[in-house]
Amino acid sequence: MSGAKTYGERPNPYPGKLVIVEGIDGSGKSTQLGLLAQWLRGEGHLVTFSEWNSSPIVKATTSRGKKRQLLTPLTFSLIHATDFSDRVERDIVPALKAGAIVLADRYVYTAFARDVARGVDRQWLRSLYRFAVKPTLAVYYRVPLEVALYRILSGRPKLKWYESGMDLKLHTDLIESYKRFQERIQQEYEGLVPEYGLSSMDATLPVEVQQRQLRELIRPHLEGITPAPQVQALEAEAERRA
Repeated sequence: MSGAKTYGERPNPYPGKLVIVEGIDGSGKSTQLGLLAQWLRGEGHLVTFSEWNSSPIVKATTSRGKKRQLLTPLTFSLIHATDFSDRVERDIVPALKAGAIVLADRYVYTAFARDVARGVDRQWLRSLYRFAVKPTLAVYYRVPLEVALYRILSGRPKLKWYESGMDLKLHTDLIESYKRFQERIQQEYEGLVPEYGLSSMDATLPVEVQQRQLRELIRPHLEGITPAPQVQALEAEAERRA
């Protein structure tokens, strides 16, 4: 583990590239990341994925805590940090060492936005995630709150209790609570953009325009990449688990 005291002090020392996308629910970032992966593979690059809250070691605990509504903002934060640490050690760093392009749907900035929106201390969070490697490219998908809310609320049959921030007692109505929670998260994201130099994407533009701009952002980081052969095995293992 590095001797960093806060997040952002540990550069990526590996031959691979780490590209992450961030944004509130309904920003369209996941769609763009999927399209980017297709393009990169078509260009001959070796690509692996990493998703937020996907580690198996905390899945049962998280599910049980949510079902019984036992998770406080701090325990929620620690569970996500445990999940993230496992993914970094088990998936992200090995792929970077092997020379892969790692595409991450959400990274530490999700914790910085959501957990602070729940009342967790900002500096404590930055210290907690000090082990995380800085991404090669981090893109924030900026979208008006009302547009994001329309996309989510028109496409989901029912919102979940924690997803809506009901634990914060923002409102007794599930949808209204969700709106207020997302607004808090969005405000935190807006502060993270200048703090960590995230690239901003206008998420209201046509999908093909956003994708073209995303490719232009990543293109300078692709020069000179010589992925190691073992990345193929990593990709095969990732597809098997999916």
